[in-house]
Amino acid sequence: MNSETTRVLILGGTGDAAALAAQLSVLPGVAITTALAGRTQQPSALPGAVRVGGFSGSNGLLAYLKQQHIDILIDATHPFAAQMSWNAAMAAVEARLPHLMLVRPEWKKVAGDRWIEVETVEAAAPAIPTNAKRIFLTIGRQQLAPFALLPHWFLMRSIDPPATDMALPNGELLLDRGPYTLENEIALLKQHRIEAIVSKNSGGAATYAKVMAARELALPIVMVQRPAMPSGDRVSDVASAVEWVKQML
Repeated sequence: MNSETTRVLILGGTGDAAALAAQLSVLPGVAITTALAGRTQQPSALPGAVRVGGFSGSNGLLAYLKQQHIDILIDATHPFAAQMSWNAAMAAVEARLPHLMLVRPEWKKVAGDRWIEVETVEAAAPAIPTNAKRIFLTIGRQQLAPFALLPHWFLMRSIDPPATDMALPNGELLLDRGPYTLENEIALLKQHRIEAIVSKNSGGAATYAKVMAARELALPIVMVQRPAMPSGDRVSDVASAVEWVKQML
């Protein structure tokens, strides 16, 4: 980089993004901006500048990169924020910027797991086992509608409440934020007499306890697989992302 200050834009909204911002913010000559989509009502405090709101596609992101004289773009969004990742990849190519994807490893099925793997959240609804009537729904608050017409009872866990105009499934809403422990997840599943779980394969340690709890209790999980991601430089942990940035400086 030629300028005295290297401007790094982190597309955030995850714990990994927050940890990365914290580590990069102490590097000399580096200015950090974290962009949040604004979906979480009370995001954690972040070092450096914070931008809240969407970019209106890859062209909007490209315009922002140029206006703010961004030197490095890091995509540390949620593994299921696929459209944002594709927009970032296209904008980085157009702007000719170094571009990194920080993608946490996905969970791998191990002995004892009873996964029913599906491609989309919409496909998860009909894949729920017919003999399971009480379902733990852990896919966030934005894609609950496909389950609204099902006759099951759902325990729906999310950080923030869903939109007031959204059709909700029958059941109970649980507002909570990870990380979760195996002991608490087992207790939760037993308390609500859960018979199956619907989850996205988000990866990471913060919410893996539910997968372990399901294995412990021999419960099936309808596991939504990750969407396709663009090609390019990719790391799986914060430390590797920091080292990549140092090489760019």
